Amino acid sequence: MKKRMIGNLEVSEIGTGCMGFSHGYGKIPEESYSIEAIHKAYEAGCTFFDTAEVYGDVLYYPGHNEQLVGKAVADFRKDIVLATKFHLHPEELANGTSMYDAICRHLEKSMKNLNTDYIDLYYLHRINEQVSFEEIAKVMGLFIKKGIIRAWGLSQVDADTLAKAHAITPVAAVQSLYSMLERDCEKEIFPYCQQHNIGVVAFSPIASGFLSGKINADTQFEAVDDVRKFVPQLKRENIIANQPILDIVTEYAEKKHATHAQISLAWMLHKYPNVVPIPGSKNQERILENLGATDVELTDEEFAALESALDACTIYGHRGSVETEQTDFRQNWKKNS
Repeated sequence: MKKRMIGNLEVSEIGTGCMGFSHGYGKIPEESYSIEAIHKAYEAGCTFFDTAEVYGDVLYYPGHNEQLVGKAVADFRKDIVLATKFHLHPEELANGTSMYDAICRHLEKSMKNLNTDYIDLYYLHRINEQVSFEEIAKVMGLFIKKGIIRAWGLSQVDADTLAKAHAITPVAAVQSLYSMLERDCEKEIFPYCQQHNIGVVAFSPIASGFLSGKINADTQFEAVDDVRKFVPQLKRENIIANQPILDIVTEYAEKKHATHAQISLAWMLHKYPNVVPIPGSKNQERILENLGATDVELTDEEFAALESALDACTIYGHRGSVETEQTDFRQNWKKNS
């Protein structure tokens, strides 16, 4: 698989989001199946795997996904880029606990879960409005100097916040919601990141499955721990209203002898040299299909026509690419679960 740079890290141009093996899409598969899926992704050329300390907290416990991923990548740990994420709350800084010590507890726990002595890419999962992200940026610089992490990143932030953090400790990656249906970060995040050698790691690049063409207005999501029930674009009326976008993708999928998901990934790979999508799935076939998008190349003419067609569409349902602990999509999910 072709490679891309996110900051100082070289990764496969398509990564694997591992969340679905523990959280977010309802009932999870057997651990052996999930481990085999990660092995198959690696054999297909994927060298970038994304997890987080919180994945698994609904059905199991925080750290469940990290533990699974740690088992899966043990034989090729040194050959991949491993990313995980942490949350930090103000009560963790009580009783004189320093910012360094508070974050260190998270980092040490994640390294234990992942069975590794370093993290390649360590994200602040969401900014907490009651905790200084500037102080967090300073601590990240110390971790990098000590070799405990190789690089750090932020998730779902605006360009102003990114610039302030980057000025303290250079940021390698911004993880952002990005797809044909969620394009907010094209306005400021992508321009800033291109100017400052920062990668944009696109999560939900297939719009929670909508752009795969496998979801329709009658699709029923699972009752327990399925965040798709609360994704704006997957409301019945928005699935119907956004059909013209799917029709465009269908046209190009037929033209390029590719799947719908592969076209949606090929589109963003063509558009930005610093984007690395991390589609997530709990299904082995879907994971390999998504990684196969690396072989689908749009010509400049095809891309321009596709972009023009997309620009002419109205998009229904909007989540947005800026969130904090206080305004997180996860909070919406909790309130409605």
